[in-house]
Amino acid sequence: MSKIDEVKAGVAAGKTKVVPGLVQEALNEGQAATAILEAMVEAMGVVGDKFSSGEIFVPEMLVAGKAMQKGVEVLKPVLAGSGAVSLGKCIIGTVAGDLHDIGKNLVALMIGSAGFDVIDLGVDVPADKFIETIKANPDVKVVACSALLTTTMPAMKETVETIKASGLTGFKVLVGGAPITPEFASSIGADAYARDAGGAAVKAKELV
Repeated sequence: MSKIDEVKAGVAAGKTKVVPGLVQEALNEGQAATAILEAMVEAMGVVGDKFSSGEIFVPEMLVAGKAMQKGVEVLKPVLAGSGAVSLGKCIIGTVAGDLHDIGKNLVALMIGSAGFDVIDLGVDVPADKFIETIKANPDVKVVACSALLTTTMPAMKETVETIKASGLTGFKVLVGGAPITPEFASSIGADAYARDAGGAAVKAKELV
């Protein structure tokens, strides 16, 4: 088993204590930091798929995400040196009236792991807070809105419409959450929809 495969397996199994050492060993062996990062993103993709199909649940997904985060911390200085570290900024938040943060935290973790600088606004975020943050970060690339209740879908619609009507440009709007469908996403004018955290990280990269 190559070191990169060991890193992958470690992330997938959520071995937070082991992964940083494995990442360092892979670097010492001369593996490119970008290749190690790719491998970890792939491992999280597999974890995301298993989560979507109900093979694993939120706790396993969270520990895998944590393991990846620990691995990314080892890579960051190396990646920064090669100028490959950031895909840009991503603003994320759960819409007004919705206090769910596990899904949103997973997405923030995954998008951060994929190479974005994440600005997490938390939960119950009013539309004007998104606007204010976009204005404060004119270089933002992705704005991600999460809703986990059917009752907060109208708030998501309002948020996306407010962002789209603001005249601010240069970024794409990504939406997701349990009750959200691709049809709903396009009906409210969002640029993309993600079914789960793994999908969100993939979509965010595609949007940039």
